Amino acid sequence: MLRRARTLIVALLLLVALAVGASLLPVPYLVASPGVALNTLGEHEGEEVIRIEGRRSYDHEGGLAMVTVQYAGGPGARMDLFTALGAWLSPTNAVLPEEAVFPPDRSLDEITESQSMQMDDSQQAAVAAALTELGIDYDTSAIVAGVNEGGPAEGRVEVGDVIAKVDGEPVSDKEEAVELVRDREVGDEVALTVERDGRTREVTVTSTESEEGEPLIGVMVGNDMDFPVEVDISVGDIGGPSAGMMFALGIMDRLSPEGLTGGHVIAGSGTITPEGEVGGVSGVQQKMVSAQRQGAEYFFVAAESCSQTLDSAATGEIEVVRIERLSEAVDALEAIRTGEGLQDLPRCE
Repeated sequence: MLRRARTLIVALLLLVALAVGASLLPVPYLVASPGVALNTLGEHEGEEVIRIEGRRSYDHEGGLAMVTVQYAGGPGARMDLFTALGAWLSPTNAVLPEEAVFPPDRSLDEITESQSMQMDDSQQAAVAAALTELGIDYDTSAIVAGVNEGGPAEGRVEVGDVIAKVDGEPVSDKEEAVELVRDREVGDEVALTVERDGRTREVTVTSTESEEGEPLIGVMVGNDMDFPVEVDISVGDIGGPSAGMMFALGIMDRLSPEGLTGGHVIAGSGTITPEGEVGGVSGVQQKMVSAQRQGAEYFFVAAESCSQTLDSAATGEIEVVRIERLSEAVDALEAIRTGEGLQDLPRCE
């Protein structure tokens, strides 16, 4: 009897040791869980999320919430086996390979900086898209966003230069500048008129051949947008581009006397371009749960991300509306606000 008791105690101790060892065993996975839902029409950390100067703005009831995903694990953060297994069993969480969010060839600082830049770009694009949808004009110019090291333009142009002309033809945005360069032949000299520090300079660059066989001059071109209003967006340390659509809608609501929501609460996720195109995002399953917890009645999602809405823990608990362009989101809000045409809202199927 005593021998059996000793054997049982030893077995239990071994089991406990194995359990403790498993709990300490790091695994190369992340846990994605529902993050914060932030009303773009409200405040965050004591500041208005969207603050507008230079034009009258309005406060309205209702909500237009951006939603996020919270990640546990990753570089510098230990993810143990038990936590990963618990998340795998949770209907609201997801377990992802670490490299899905943190590519091994990039440092954590590089990823953080990239996420911050994407957030800044999405805010600029949201302002442009919102103003365009409201019929408010703004000025755009093509600027040098980067110069390839060792490329034909190195030493001739600098980051921040405004590209006023390409081969004597005026350009007003990056698309025009890029198109004019692509119209040339490989090896052609391309004359650029650039503005720097209030002075105009003429430079000539000999084009080389890209991997696709197109002429290039080793310059990354971006758009510099000069808006007639100042829009400040405060969301703390949240990064990434996925709130672009909701920022644009929030800006439009603040600039619209009647508002967009009619007091309803709508959440959503999707990138935005200055032209108003809505792009896909990741983590929609968790974002839908965040939206549901916020009390949102509808969830606007980029058409590219529709498939992710079909197996969320919030599926069936919140109305999902498929969006491809900002104008479609505005139309959907009009239907929600008035109660007319709700049955015709585009859905994810």
